[in-house]
Amino acid sequence: MIKKEEMPLCDVATKVQLVGSKWKVLIIRELISGPKRTSELKRSLIGISQKVLTESLNSMIEDGLVTKLDLKKVPPHVEYRLTHLGESFLPVIEAMRQWGSYYKSQLT
Repeated sequence: MIKKEEMPLCDVATKVQLVGSKWKVLIIRELISGPKRTSELKRSLIGISQKVLTESLNSMIEDGLVTKLDLKKVPPHVEYRLTHLGESFLPVIEAMRQWGSYYKSQLT
């Protein structure tokens, strides 16, 4: 996890640093409904490459937003889920959804 002294002074910049990519925000959106396997995430995130998905998940694990659970099965079976800290981002996702809906309603 990033140390406090390594974070930007600006709180908005902190959010952008942690989940500034569209893929990270969409990964959180997908994990809201519960744990997902890598293949489930890849299917639901149209256009994401395996490399970007893996890098994003690893970064989010390092930042304490997501956990990886190895179910020790053959073939390998891992699931990703939001941590308590990751779940605290849900109001932000909801606000983004509401704003997106509002924006679309304003288009002619």
